Amino acid sequence: MSSETISPESGIAETTQPIFLIQNIYLKDLSLEQPNSPAIFLDQKMPELEIAVNIGGEQLAETVFESQVTVTITEKIEEKVAYLVEGTQAGIFEIRHIPTEAIDQIMSVSCPNIIYPYLRAHMADIVLKAGFPAVHLSEINFEALYHRRLQDEASEKTENKAH
Repeated sequence: MSSETISPESGIAETTQPIFLIQNIYLKDLSLEQPNSPAIFLDQKMPELEIAVNIGGEQLAETVFESQVTVTITEKIEEKVAYLVEGTQAGIFEIRHIPTEAIDQIMSVSCPNIIYPYLRAHMADIVLKAGFPAVHLSEINFEALYHRRLQDEASEKTENKAH
């Protein structure tokens, strides 16, 4: 049975059921640097990849939130940077009638799970268009990262109390 109330201003029934809606998904930033091109294309040594992932977000309005996933890929051949690509994919989500303590988990797990596949495609495409073999980023278990972050925060609090 759903819970509804009638809004006095509009006379329209409003539900108090939890609501999680995607408002928009967009590429917020994408950059490519190739500081050693074209000479780097002639180097036959095996490249090394460094990949960094960061998630973040902010509250835009009472029930509207932006979630972001940023990936930075750096490919080096010895000490020379072949390319550096950084991209940020974002989404705007409506989150309503959900307990405040659950919003952090939604922003850290559910939202990144939705927007990350878009970023993976953009990153593979830009690296390929830059003249390098496409980098296919693996899936990320955002839930495991979230729980690890909570454990790290709990141990840090315990260490701070001990000092």
